[in-house]
Amino acid sequence: MSAKGNNQFNHRPRKRFGQHFLHDQFIIEKIIKAIDPVPEDAMLEIGPGLGVLTQPLLSHLDELHVVELDRDLIGKLQVHFQDVDKLVIHSHDALIFDYCQVMAGNKKIRVVGNLPYNISTPLIFHLLDQISCIEDMTFMLQKEVVDRITAKPGGKDYGRLSVMIQLQCETKKLFDVPANAFSPPPKVISSVIYMKPYKKIPWNIKNLDDFAKIVRFSFAQRRKTIRNSLKSLSEDLSWLDKTEIDLSKRPETLSVETFSRLANAFTEKKL
Repeated sequence: MSAKGNNQFNHRPRKRFGQHFLHDQFIIEKIIKAIDPVPEDAMLEIGPGLGVLTQPLLSHLDELHVVELDRDLIGKLQVHFQDVDKLVIHSHDALIFDYCQVMAGNKKIRVVGNLPYNISTPLIFHLLDQISCIEDMTFMLQKEVVDRITAKPGGKDYGRLSVMIQLQCETKKLFDVPANAFSPPPKVISSVIYMKPYKKIPWNIKNLDDFAKIVRFSFAQRRKTIRNSLKSLSEDLSWLDKTEIDLSKRPETLSVETFSRLANAFTEKKL
């Protein structure tokens, strides 16, 4: 849909939904090219907004599901796409939506969208909880969030979000999107990221909940060493000595593989 076509919605962006609507046709085409949809894809778009990605996606797909919370926008989407029987609109909160229900038989879903900045991180964690149903994810996010997701150990951007996503997905930053590509323009630069869940997690994690707990406690006070960070998790830290990991290091220096060793040692300690 062209930028001109969006005007017929006559919709005022709502701050409480974190709405910034993409209108740059060059960026829209670039995102669609990155997604590379084919007719048989089981595709779901989060937050279709004014339909600028919805329209071109529909031209490539046999069916498209969208999840939208703003009822005003839902009504306008229903009117605009009233003759399009291959669009399925879910009036729902993306933060609690059951994405697995959209699976077509055994076909996993491809999830795409321009995610609201104010919910992007909890939304990604919600998607990770349902990752067994997801083929891949292509999102536009705040550049700062994308930099954190794709960060390598040792940098200031590397943290809990980096570790938890990189444990389960291959990640790749595709390109940046300037603020003037949106209406209203946000105060930040955006980036498009591609995330592909591993068919099998490369690290032998004995208990994913324990892994998440270790990572959460490690980064709770990231200026502390690993040993000091984990004191609040367990009074007896003798299990740490068996990992042969330098416990004087700070958490942002540890790889996903190292966190997996810490987590597995914690799991074994509890058995």
